[in-house]
Amino acid sequence: MQTMAGGEHGGAEAFFVRLAGGFARAGVEQRVVVRRNAARAAALRARGVEPVELRFGGPLDWPTRRALRREVAAFRPDVALAWMSRAARLTPAGDHVLVGRLGGYYDLKYYRRCDHLIGNTRDIVDYLTEAGWPAERAHYLPNFVDPPAGAADRAALAAALDTPADAPLLVALGRLHPNKAFDVLLTALAEVPEARLRLAGAGLEEGALRALADELDVAPRVRFLGWRDDAAALIAAADVLVVPSRHEPLGNVVLEGWAAGTPVVAADAAGPATLIEDGRTGRLVPVDDAPALAAALNNVLADPAAARSLAAAGHAAWQADYTEAAVVAAYLDFFARIVPQGRA
Repeated sequence: MQTMAGGEHGGAEAFFVRLAGGFARAGVEQRVVVRRNAARAAALRARGVEPVELRFGGPLDWPTRRALRREVAAFRPDVALAWMSRAARLTPAGDHVLVGRLGGYYDLKYYRRCDHLIGNTRDIVDYLTEAGWPAERAHYLPNFVDPPAGAADRAALAAALDTPADAPLLVALGRLHPNKAFDVLLTALAEVPEARLRLAGAGLEEGALRALADELDVAPRVRFLGWRDDAAALIAAADVLVVPSRHEPLGNVVLEGWAAGTPVVAADAAGPATLIEDGRTGRLVPVDDAPALAAALNNVLADPAAARSLAAAGHAAWQADYTEAAVVAAYLDFFARIVPQGRA
């Protein structure tokens, strides 16, 4: 059984849908319980998974607690996999192995009833053990991203994004939030004079970022695209995928860049720094350093052969460790190790 009470958008929520679909394709018998969200339910159904939808409200949401107990009693799972804090707090313990899955540095008080915890980066696993969680019950299992749907016509995709054929195209994706450091990217763009930037995401920082783009005189070269469901196509259109985050526990978008065969330039926040081998599978620059980010972007754009080498090495890293087949197999191996013999 999987339980997810996440928000409307987010990397963990998107990966949850992908993993549920991967389990379905692998023949795993599963019950998926989610917070009511029409788009997420539709995405799960498109991947062959019929969800149970509950409210997943606050501490006084007793109907959700009762409904979860009924689902557990009816399904009798071997493993209950709870995604993030609210699901971990509400998913009942019982005659199953209760596993919490963390994609960030969350307060462990919500996970006290769990038998095991999963971190999707090694740094998160280190955080768990440093916080006192037993090392033998803390496990690293990475995310995966889907491959691009067919060969990309970069020129056509770039044209659809209102980008001149002779202009380098930078793409960045994420919530418009201070953690994502899109202000640093706009500042760097002022020193990458030929490039166009397409920024996909929504959030409360949009007004401030638009004002900054005007102040820096880069607004004519920037398009704010809003929240998009075609991340793979956007990344495939780019000459460089930029991940300037101040705080990024994993960085699914790095994996998406690798899968698309697009060079990645990122700030060395925890997730990208763990994934990227600087100079081989991407470029890393210090967090909050707009001049260094601009220099790295200019270097990659000025050297097409080096850009192709970065893209090829990143794509090879994705194929080796971050495909659906590799990650689903790792999860199934983990389940086999934690479920008592004879149960499943």
